[in-house]
Amino acid sequence: MSVYTDGETRADEPAFAGFNARRFEPSYAWAAQMLAGWRESDLTGFAEAARKENLDAPEGTEQKVGSGDETGWVRYYPQMKDLVETLRANGFDVRIISASAEPVVRVWAAELGFTPDKVMGVRTERDGDVLTSKLVPCGGETAIPYIEGKRCRVNEDIFGVKGPAAFEQQAEPKRAAFGAGDSDTDVTFLTDATALRLVLNRNKTELMCTAYDNADGRWLVNPMFIDPKKKQGDPYDCATEGYIEPSGKDAPLHRADGSVVPDQQDAVS
Repeated sequence: MSVYTDGETRADEPAFAGFNARRFEPSYAWAAQMLAGWRESDLTGFAEAARKENLDAPEGTEQKVGSGDETGWVRYYPQMKDLVETLRANGFDVRIISASAEPVVRVWAAELGFTPDKVMGVRTERDGDVLTSKLVPCGGETAIPYIEGKRCRVNEDIFGVKGPAAFEQQAEPKRAAFGAGDSDTDVTFLTDATALRLVLNRNKTELMCTAYDNADGRWLVNPMFIDPKKKQGDPYDCATEGYIEPSGKDAPLHRADGSVVPDQQDAVS
């Protein structure tokens, strides 16, 4: 579990190196690669069983995984179900994109009426009906739906943009109208949304700096619906550590015009 949760070995050494941190989160990719050797039908069964166990568990339940205690319960937000249904009722083509393994995401998305073709996650190649550990590339390189990799997958799958251009922001006709997310991994594809962008506040620095700066007036911030985070006392360090560089280091966050985003006070909790 230390490899997945902390990106470290049990000896506290980095588990991964040599990756673009805006296009690839190796622990998420590794988790998908660990499914190699199974048929998708098998994985569907595993995910359905885990889903039921965690939905049935009381709030606050923990479960032992390896040597650690991990969260052992989960809930669908009724508010997000309502949002999905309302968007569909008004003619929107609603999709889910996640940095989790796609076969697993499909199981969780089915509850909300998403068919497999409306789900995007970390993909690995198949050998017949068996998953392999080889990641499906995006934009001509090894990338998963993570920060810029989410933009790439949306551009490739939905708008047909191929090659390195899939990492670039497209003209408005080839961009989503609305997006919602809660993590730094969502910031790039949310920025692409042309009308509105909904952020659930989990105190993720780059996302919250971008949303609170609200440079074009199209960002909406909402607290988490279950156990919302407390309002941070200190501002987000946007001007010095608000941007995740490809190297993984933190750097100042810049607006599209090149100006630096000032530190932002947490205002919604």
